[in-house]
Amino acid sequence: MPAPDCLPAGLLPLLSRSAEWHAVYVRHQHERAVAHHLQQLEFHVFLPLFREVRLWSDRRKRLSRPLFPCYVFFSGGLDRRLQILNTPGVCSLVMCAGKVAVIPACEMEPIGRVVLSNAAVAPHPFLRAGDRVRVRGGPLAGLEGLVARVKDSTRIVFSVETLCQSIAVEVDESMLEPAARAA
Repeated sequence: MPAPDCLPAGLLPLLSRSAEWHAVYVRHQHERAVAHHLQQLEFHVFLPLFREVRLWSDRRKRLSRPLFPCYVFFSGGLDRRLQILNTPGVCSLVMCAGKVAVIPACEMEPIGRVVLSNAAVAPHPFLRAGDRVRVRGGPLAGLEGLVARVKDSTRIVFSVETLCQSIAVEVDESMLEPAARAA
């Protein structure tokens, strides 16, 4: 079965318009098959991929992998919900408050443009302001703090609770990972 293009011709204008996008949660490593099947059913499908080099003891291989593992995006066609759910590999529609979740075009367009630009892109843990994180590398490696956003920069806040004082330092977000939760 041919793999669907991660960004078929003409999809970027769809991503940038105020079309409603939705997502299906699929079985592990079934993203391409589900995307292909939904395309056959004439849905507008978006499966963003990134390139990765995998090293084995005897070889290197370039792979295209989903940016959002286990998710495939589609536009329109909610009236054909049964066709979507009967697609082999589909586990469920992504829901929010008991309704099919709507993903705004303003969140989808940047992903499409990045994929089209051929920029180096890779999945990254979702971090919100206030999340506890650990620095992975550099001079601050191993330190834990809270994420703060100031304009277009990411900062980590370190606090001395006894004094009720804090400091914030700007860091590259790619150097952050979620900190382990205290049990």
